[in-house]
Amino acid sequence: MKLRTSIICILAAAQLIAAGTIVFAQSDIEDHRSCVNCGMDRKTYGFSRMLVLYEDGGAAGVCSLHCAVIELGANQRRTIKSLLVADRSTRMLINAEKAIWVMGGRKKGVMTQRPKWAFESKAEADGFIEAYGGKLASWTEALAAAREDAARESR
Repeated sequence: MKLRTSIICILAAAQLIAAGTIVFAQSDIEDHRSCVNCGMDRKTYGFSRMLVLYEDGGAAGVCSLHCAVIELGANQRRTIKSLLVADRSTRMLINAEKAIWVMGGRKKGVMTQRPKWAFESKAEADGFIEAYGGKLASWTEALAAAREDAARESR
C-alpha cells in the first residue's frame, strides 16, 4: 500500500512540475515583452520568439533566432542552461535543439532574409513546407545559417 501511495505521489509531483513548466513558458512574454536586441514586441512575434536561460539564473527574451545569435555572441562567457524557441504553429516554447527546423520558403522571416522556423512535430513542419516551401534542417544547420546571416547582414 505504501509503495502504491509513493508512486501516486511521484506521478502527481511530475505532473505539477510539467504544469509549472508550461506556465513558465507562457509567462515568458509578460516577463520579457520586448526583444533585448532590437526592441520588437515578442507577443506580436510570438511565433518566432526565443528565450535564453542562463545557468546564473538570468534570462533573455528575443524575437527571433537572429536576435538569439546576437544575444549569445554578446554573452559568450555565460553558460546556457536552456534555449527555447516558439513552435511556429502553436507558439508554445520548445527546446530549440530538439525542434524540427525549416529553412527558406516563401514565408517572410523575422529579422533575416533567409527564414528559419521551428516546429515541435515533423508533420507540422512538412505541412508548412507543402504550403510555403523550404527544407528541413537540423538545429546545427539552422544555428549555423543564422550566424552566417547575422554576420553578413551586420556588414
